[in-house]
Amino acid sequence: MSESARLREDICRVAKSLFDRGLTHGSSGNISARLSDGTVLVTPTGSSFGYLDPGRISHLDGAFSLLSGDPPTKEVPLHEAFYATRGGTGAVVHLHSTHSVALSMLPETDPEDALPPLTPYAIMQLGRVKLLPVFLPGDPAMGAAVRGLAGERSAVLLANHGPVVAGRDLFAASFAMEELEASARLALLTRGLEPRRLSPEQIAALSGRGG
Repeated sequence: MSESARLREDICRVAKSLFDRGLTHGSSGNISARLSDGTVLVTPTGSSFGYLDPGRISHLDGAFSLLSGDPPTKEVPLHEAFYATRGGTGAVVHLHSTHSVALSMLPETDPEDALPPLTPYAIMQLGRVKLLPVFLPGDPAMGAAVRGLAGERSAVLLANHGPVVAGRDLFAASFAMEELEASARLALLTRGLEPRRLSPEQIAALSGRGG
């Protein structure tokens, strides 16, 4: 099996797993992953993670122009910004997962550090998550906002919209995305209960260790 065929199958498998577990719904969410030749595979616009066809996944060149397959998600600029600013990015996952979206709408959520430091793996896999403003779906300004972070964040929350995570490969990005959603759920479950948080010293010891 070629690299492209294998990655297409992996994208469909990961997407269906996320869909089946309710981490995204309907035709929401998109995934991209880079091939070794610098081209990128992206889930098509209007497609459902539960019913992706490997043969119809969009294949884009290094400039993110369509080479083959269905038209790509309208949020390509969001993906492109991560590849352009974070060296070593091999995949980007964007979902509309419920708990992350809920957290993004709360006025007390810190725009510079949207996830409270509750668990070690959130720190290791995500670092500090930036909360970005509300953008209309497909607005190229989303990509501009990510570029403005200069590669310093691997994960962002789009307010009233959903999380976006970049990783070294498809599985790293999807695992980190799941960690973000689980952490957002914990933050909501413990809201107002004054949970014990990781200390600044513990956070410093975990930062940069990776998952």
